[in-house]
Amino acid sequence: MRRIIQLTLFLSVFFLGFLALDYYIFNRLGMLLGISQNIIIALIIIFTAAYPVASILESIASNGFTRIVYTLSATWLGVALYIAYVLIAYEILKFVFNIPPFTAGIVILILAAVVSAYSIINSVYLNIKEIEIPIQNLERELKIVQLSDTHIGPIRNSGFMKEIVKKTEDLNPDLVLITGDLVEGTVGLHPSMFDSINTLKAKIFFTTGNHDMYEGLDNVFEVLKTTNIHILENEVVEFEGLQIVGVGYSNHGNYLKTVLPGLEIDKSKPSILMYHVPTEIETANQEGIDLQLSGHTHKGQMFPFNFLGRLVFPYFNGLYDYNGTHLHVSPGTGTWGPPMRLGSKSEITLINLKKK
Repeated sequence: MRRIIQLTLFLSVFFLGFLALDYYIFNRLGMLLGISQNIIIALIIIFTAAYPVASILESIASNGFTRIVYTLSATWLGVALYIAYVLIAYEILKFVFNIPPFTAGIVILILAAVVSAYSIINSVYLNIKEIEIPIQNLERELKIVQLSDTHIGPIRNSGFMKEIVKKTEDLNPDLVLITGDLVEGTVGLHPSMFDSINTLKAKIFFTTGNHDMYEGLDNVFEVLKTTNIHILENEVVEFEGLQIVGVGYSNHGNYLKTVLPGLEIDKSKPSILMYHVPTEIETANQEGIDLQLSGHTHKGQMFPFNFLGRLVFPYFNGLYDYNGTHLHVSPGTGTWGPPMRLGSKSEITLINLKKK
């Protein structure tokens, strides 16, 4: 019940924001294309209500029909943004060029459709990025695959998980580290979603992200009992001399400063910290962490958030070095909300740990 209340509050904020967006785009397109006011009002109501209603239905009774409705309504969120961008460009250009209204409306829809189609296709393809990081005191060189923000749920489910596993197997890693948001948090989970991951030969570790909490950690942990995924919640394990430190997601500031000093981290041994949010690298450095792996940002996922996100997260995407402690921020393996990417790519990261 608590999860449903949280979801309802979250969707209410979304509803108000997209009500304003839908009101703008449907009214302007209606004026350009000569659509009656009654039809415009009906479209605003239907398209604005679709995502909140689909999300609530998914959380209550997930099935094939609700997943289709959820996917279409989530996709509309992205399409609506692209239509708004092109409309705003038109509002500026019309002061310079004399564009017939009906022609402008058709061109706006075509451009938005092309950008939307590209964004959907771009989000489906899984890119492999390979990086090399030197670490002191390694017993041997290791190959690590970082997965993050897979968001398994109503849009990307067992089929997407199989594709991730297949590409990961081809890389033949020693370790697979999943740095949060394994699930979307809006759909009932079942073990079959993650069956394919049991075929991986590598050791698999997972720490939670914010969307895993939306689903309910008890639900997530219960489903993962049937998999080979080892959950790390504020603990340290060792793999061939490498310390793997897993800290679960928290929305409290300076969380690592609270947790890390209480963990038994041997500063003389190499260590990797798994923490969903790319923050507190200073604390990780003080505690002797060699490499922090994070996600969360999605590299903004869609324009213009891939620029705006940098204002919130200084460590936004890729590899950073802070006084000898490396931080890698994954752009995410899946997508949240609209199944689209513009200005970012879905990524599986292969990290080659080398002896320093």
